[in-house]
Amino acid sequence: MTSAKAPIAKEKPLLKVLLCSPRGFCAGVVRAIDSVERALSIYGPPVYVRHEIVHNRYVVESLRAKGAIFVEELDEIPDTTAPVIFSAHGVPRSVPEQATKRNFFALDATCPLVTKVHREAEIHFRRGREIVLIGHAGHPEVIGTMGQLPQGAVRLIETLADAAAFVPQDAGKLAYVTQTTLSVHDTAEIVEHLKARFPAIVGPHKEDICYATTNRQEAVKQVAPVVDAMIVVGAPNSSNSQRLKEVAERAGCPHAVLVQGAAEIDWSNFGSIARLGITAGASAPEILVEQIIDAFAERYAVSVETVSAAEEGVFFPLPRPLRENQAAE
Repeated sequence: MTSAKAPIAKEKPLLKVLLCSPRGFCAGVVRAIDSVERALSIYGPPVYVRHEIVHNRYVVESLRAKGAIFVEELDEIPDTTAPVIFSAHGVPRSVPEQATKRNFFALDATCPLVTKVHREAEIHFRRGREIVLIGHAGHPEVIGTMGQLPQGAVRLIETLADAAAFVPQDAGKLAYVTQTTLSVHDTAEIVEHLKARFPAIVGPHKEDICYATTNRQEAVKQVAPVVDAMIVVGAPNSSNSQRLKEVAERAGCPHAVLVQGAAEIDWSNFGSIARLGITAGASAPEILVEQIIDAFAERYAVSVETVSAAEEGVFFPLPRPLRENQAAE
């Protein structure tokens, strides 16, 4: 009688993972999340947050479990002495005005680089210029920026076609600002077109697209042409994450996908790959990247190499009331 042979273990295929750097949290996102964490620590739950503090389900659910309550409008908040935090994307001027009327203890976690765009728009308006905002309709950052000024003071341009069709009231009194999370390539095309049509148009002193958006896109540009597929970790409503996927495709990556976590990976699209690029949007925590690498390691013999496009050492302090409490401890 012969015993059945034990099945031969199939060797895992080799997979080289090229990890984009920088990736994940930027200084503005760290500041916003830390603001909620710090407020919960000092004042205890609940802490109310208008809109998702950053566009990431994992982050939002983690904070919700600790006692943060997320609302879309201040009308949803009862009369309270609990902190009310504005998200990293910024808010229209009407929101803090409403918070003041209701005597809320408001904390502004708007990214300082978004606040910079708000201040630029205000200065242009005071100088009598018509303002063009390059951005995506409906994004909270765009709503916040347009909401800094009276209705009609800011004209939104989303595409090259919009830039071609735009007719200003006075071509000699024109300025532009941009959303901070746009494609560097697409925005440059639109700005170039506006400058060609309106040579007197005034731009920002320093580029509005933030350092983190630019650096993450640069890293993707380096990796995308040399991999078989690219995974961008981020939320579908995250502008900077969506742009990373587009940048990967434009740079020559044959298959780029945006996923919120390992559970969303469609393994049928990753059968015979030998080189995989991974990056993460500015609001995606590193634990999600690690979980995706672990998921691939179950199916492939993974080796990881980091491809760095820039070093980041940017830090933004917390809103003042949270800093003062920190110093008092």
